Amino acid sequence: MRNDLAKVPKASADMVAAAIRTIFAQPDATHVRTQLTEIVTTLRPQFPTVADMLTDAAEDLLAFTHFPLALWSTNPLERLNGEIKRRTNVVGIFPNDAATLRLITAVVVETHDEWAVAERRYLSEESMAKLNEPPAGTPEEMTLGITA
Repeated sequence: MRNDLAKVPKASADMVAAAIRTIFAQPDATHVRTQLTEIVTTLRPQFPTVADMLTDAAEDLLAFTHFPLALWSTNPLERLNGEIKRRTNVVGIFPNDAATLRLITAVVVETHDEWAVAERRYLSEESMAKLNEPPAGTPEEMTLGITA
């Protein structure tokens, strides 16, 4: 979203951010796709660059809709990103890209190890089993229908 907001005047940034957030607040995949199409259509006259960015990134933006609704949470990912940011801020300046990558990899591996032995599960066995179920709808129904 930061990339989108960088293309918008500061006075309009809150409005554009709120509009984009409505895409992710929908109750099911069909409504998410419909909302994305509506937001792109609404933003195109005033912010064509943002509309194009949303259209180009539609598949990535909507990837979460291919998972069962019970898994539609970014909390574990946000926690991991926060931990990476916290650990990299302590270092300040890295001597090279490899050093940055080593630290981030160590944080991810450490987090993985903690999740593997933790009693609390972010994803239950039941919700993970749903990943093996075939998706509802045909491929034709799953297309986005967004045009530039």
